[in-house]
Amino acid sequence: MDTMKKDSLKNINPQPFSEQEKKQLKERIFHSIHALNRKKRRLQYTLKIAASITVLMGTGLYIMYNNEKPSITDFVKSSKGINVNESNKVTLILANNEDVNIEGDSTSISYSKTGEKVNIGNSKTIAQKTSKNKKAAFNTVLVPYGKRSKIKLSDGSLVWLNSGSKLIYPALFETDKREVYLEGEAIFDVTHNANSPFMVLSQNQKIKVLGTVFNVSSYPDEDNNFVVLESGSVHITYDENLSNKSMTISPGTKANVSIKTKKVSSKIVDVNHYFAWRDGILVLKKHDLQYIMKRLSRYYNVPITIQDKDLAKQTFTGYLDLKEDVEKVIEIISKTTDLKYKKINHNQINITN
Repeated sequence: MDTMKKDSLKNINPQPFSEQEKKQLKERIFHSIHALNRKKRRLQYTLKIAASITVLMGTGLYIMYNNEKPSITDFVKSSKGINVNESNKVTLILANNEDVNIEGDSTSISYSKTGEKVNIGNSKTIAQKTSKNKKAAFNTVLVPYGKRSKIKLSDGSLVWLNSGSKLIYPALFETDKREVYLEGEAIFDVTHNANSPFMVLSQNQKIKVLGTVFNVSSYPDEDNNFVVLESGSVHITYDENLSNKSMTISPGTKANVSIKTKKVSSKIVDVNHYFAWRDGILVLKKHDLQYIMKRLSRYYNVPITIQDKDLAKQTFTGYLDLKEDVEKVIEIISKTTDLKYKKINHNQINITN
């Protein structure tokens, strides 16, 4: 059989290619090489896309798991369940969730410049870390009804917290910004730092300052939230659902936002009226009895009920010395009208006409 194959091969006489055949063969070879190059380019392009996706996924995972600067608003959301009146004492909550109860109606808390030492009054010092798991360490001060507190923050700014208020802040501020969150009422005396604006955040407004003195009222159970400026300048940004989105006010101005009507307004006021509570004075200027009794109820931590709706609408003007006990203060009001009051269960006052 091998001999037959050899003989067959010998008998084959290859003929030379014609010009047409050479041209067709050349075209087939060219198209084959071109198709191979296209496949190679597509493979390289696919590999580049896959590599880009891998880098993006890796970057996203790194950011997600290594975010070292959580915002204060995220911390506020996670601590929404904290009730300012859970204790009858001023309470400092440290970043490690340690609660420090502070005795007295008017308390003081002072931070060192590093934020690592906290002085409670003049007799107690607490050490803490200014970061937790490489994240900012936030502290919280709860001031229940009947109490007040003065806080010196790590940047030297002073805050006076009124009854029924909560303040959240970092133990040590970042270099480019200073943010605190307020629920309730507070007076701020902010240390000037042009490179690090001071921000007071609350439920309905954001207040930006460099160095100034102002009062903020942002109680969740009141129809009006306001900012009163004593000195300096502040810029207020409101929630998107309010009519005015932002406003800059000058000293002697009160900026008010109505929670019911969603309207923002401003007017010139006597700023001393809004800072007097820090010194134990309540200034009234045509305020109705309902407003007055709500303020007294917070200040003294005493439930006060007005039985008559018309009486609740009566207005009063004058000064009340809150260093007196609550019954003495109500007695002073009663001298200008026909109201009568009665103490019930040793810790509740009913007011009638």
